[in-house]
Amino acid sequence: MRVSIVGASGKLGQYMVQHALGRGYEVVGVCREQGVGKLDKFKGRITVVPGATNDPDVIRRAIAGCDGVLVVLVPRGVHGYSTGTAQAVLDHAPPGARLVFSCGWHITRDGQDVYSWKLKALVKIGGPLARLARFADLNDQVEACNRVFASDTRWTVVRGSDLEEGESQGLPVWSRHVGDPILESNITRRVDFALFMVAALENDELIHEAPAIASGQSPSALAHAASD
Repeated sequence: MRVSIVGASGKLGQYMVQHALGRGYEVVGVCREQGVGKLDKFKGRITVVPGATNDPDVIRRAIAGCDGVLVVLVPRGVHGYSTGTAQAVLDHAPPGARLVFSCGWHITRDGQDVYSWKLKALVKIGGPLARLARFADLNDQVEACNRVFASDTRWTVVRGSDLEEGESQGLPVWSRHVGDPILESNITRRVDFALFMVAALENDELIHEAPAIASGQSPSALAHAASD
């Protein structure tokens, strides 16, 4: 399988590169020019396409001939970076390619998610402050995901809980809605978020799904397994 990883130089992206190589995939990494050095540890094992991930020409070159595309949707700045990235992938992905996008729990597909007061406060207060500082725009990620949801491509949108570093705890559990008991612990190892993204490439049950994930070893996941 030939896979393009859009946002390969970030923490999540580097873990995805690692997992993809571990599965024997041919990997093309896309990242801004200033991040290329972060991929030096993979030199000779992956192809790197430098450039802004919201640049359609960069994306077109990077995902040509790919069977799958893994996309980190980063709401950087206030000029529609996530939306531009998502649209470029949707426009230029080869027919039939599996497209897997990452985002946060604040994204909802059907309005049925139930959020904690803490997360709602973060979005309501932190979101406008981040935009005011011209650092990030959460609404940009919302618009990007809405465009993916409306697409007829073979997409999956993976919604991550709070993240922590650490050794892998295995493939995370998932549910269609934030607020479901299995997700209550709201924690996932970043390396396992990446594992879920890569595994989704070959899981057709996740096509046109927006799974919210959490660690399979979290207390809520273990309690759910015990009750079953």
